[in-house]
Amino acid sequence: MTEEYRSDEKEEYKSTIRRKVLFLVSCVLILIVVTVLSCSVGTGYEFTKTLQVLWDHLTGVTYPVRSPEWWADYYISENILPGIIMALIAGAGLALAGAVMQSIMENPLADAYTTGISSGACLGAVTAIIMGFSFSSAFSSAGIVTNAFIGSLIPALIIIVLVRYVGNSPSTIILIGTALTFFFNSMVTFVMITASAESLQDAYIWQVGSVTNASCEDIPLMFAMTVLSAILVQVSSRKLNIMALGEKSAKSLGLNVVQFRMLCIILTSVLIASIISFTGIIGFIGLVAPHMVRFILGGDNRFVIPGSIFMGSTVLVLADLVSRLLMPFGNVPLGVVMSFVGAPVFLYLIVRRRSQKEVYRWRASRNTTGCSAADGRSS
Repeated sequence: MTEEYRSDEKEEYKSTIRRKVLFLVSCVLILIVVTVLSCSVGTGYEFTKTLQVLWDHLTGVTYPVRSPEWWADYYISENILPGIIMALIAGAGLALAGAVMQSIMENPLADAYTTGISSGACLGAVTAIIMGFSFSSAFSSAGIVTNAFIGSLIPALIIIVLVRYVGNSPSTIILIGTALTFFFNSMVTFVMITASAESLQDAYIWQVGSVTNASCEDIPLMFAMTVLSAILVQVSSRKLNIMALGEKSAKSLGLNVVQFRMLCIILTSVLIASIISFTGIIGFIGLVAPHMVRFILGGDNRFVIPGSIFMGSTVLVLADLVSRLLMPFGNVPLGVVMSFVGAPVFLYLIVRRRSQKEVYRWRASRNTTGCSAADGRSS
């Protein structure tokens, strides 16, 4: 009887794994479809024709100069594709960071900007713009990106120093991040008061988040950091599952909670810095995408991590598509579209916070410790 029961449990577990893998495959296919649809905007081509142009471009096929296919290939590769690729990478990276922060903070309402990183990046970028840098040249653009990257790391360094004296608990880190956010936001406001009208407009455009001015030179650093972070986080996914059980349980299972949490904060800080330095502040994606995946797959980070990456990319590419459909000749900033989508979801999470947190932690513990143990506790 016991052997039969265990056999049924194993079969149920394998079936659950198959459904999760199927969900991940579906996410990849949906991402491909959304990407092709986004590339077709402005070309007048249907889905299959756009897919053919993209495939020919990837395989090195050339067209007669100034033919319709040549113009479509040129328009997609030069005007549309860099922004879409940046949205793909940014969505993946920010969603990945959000999934990690939710696990180490034991809070489904945590996101990629919990530590005040966005405010630090904003201060760095706005300061560079006010000092005379602009987006009109490669040198000036590099100056803005460098300043934003340095500024985004300052809050992370402050948190690392302060937690040695005030404690490493999630609530303490969130409170420090909130204080830093208000401080850096006040500094941004002070700097912008002294700005000229032209500099003020550039600073505002950077703050709302956009991939409109993306170029191929911006992509390698974002891509490398996102891939490296995804590999490191996926390798540590079991430790993230243990962290989701709670600090006491994690310590009892032999995990160095303080060290692991700090390493995760450092990793996510560098990842977020490498993204928002190029895109500006894009909110809510680190909150919405991981939570959607957890709602469907449960709390097992072995599947939540890749699921969040694909979901984040899909949502941000879809948001970019919507932004270009709303204003074909003057794109609505990507950050604005995400705020329209993310704000209602965030309000819903606040209203349902207690029940959502219970489901989140129960699912995490179930997937971490195994079905039989969870069933025993639930009974």
